[in-house]
This record gives sequence, structure tokens and C-alpha cells, in this order.
Amino acid sequence: MPKLKINDLEEIQTNLKRLTKLREGGKRAKITVHMGTCGIASGAEEIISTISDFFEKKGITDVIVSTSGCAGLCSREPMATVEIAGHPPVKYVDLSKDKILEIVKKHIIEGELVEDYAFGIGNERTHL
Repeated sequence: MPKLKINDLEEIQTNLKRLTKLREGGKRAKITVHMGTCGIASGAEEIISTISDFFEKKGITDVIVSTSGCAGLCSREPMATVEIAGHPPVKYVDLSKDKILEIVKKHIIEGELVEDYAFGIGNERTHL
């Protein structure tokens, strides 16, 4: 993977700002791609681009797409956390373009957990 340049990061930021405007109003789900240094080095940029392209092509506007820094599991990057209203968050690890598309289709659209890629359910406060 080639090194990211400032222009690459600015383009990512522009695309994310467009998509994170989804925060306004009631949304059914949120997906957070972990984009710390380790995540970016492992391919998180490709993951967020894949998600963004999918939602744009399908006209899906009721899902928040966001980013965060490192989640502390560098060896399991790229990672994303899916939050569905009324359900505990699910952290997915070791992602690829194909895996994230499966997660988006099954978990976010159909509401079905994708156990094969799930690292954990809940968060540090829920201890699930």
C-alpha cells in the first residue's frame, strides 16, 4: 500500500464530512471505522471508502458513518464497530472489502450479527 499524502487525507476528510452529516435526525444505525495509525496502515481507508460507496450507490441515508482513533487492538486492524439502535455495539476485526460489505448487508441492513468476524459484543461499560 502506498504512503498516504496530505492530499489523500484531505480527500478522505471531505468525503467523511459529507457522509457524517447523516448525524442530523434519527438514524437506525452507526458504523465507526477505527482509523488510528495502525488502522490506516492496515487498510481502514479502503474499508471506509467501500462503506461510503455502497451507501451512496444504494441511496442509504439512515446510517451514520464515522471514524475514531485506535481502539487498542492494533494486531486486529482494520476494525469497525456497528451500533444498531436498541442493541449493544459489535466490534468487527480483521476486515477486508468483502467482509465489510457482508457486515453492512447482513448486520446493518438485515439486522443479523456476522459472528465469523465479530470480536466482541458490547462495550467496556456493559461487560458483555
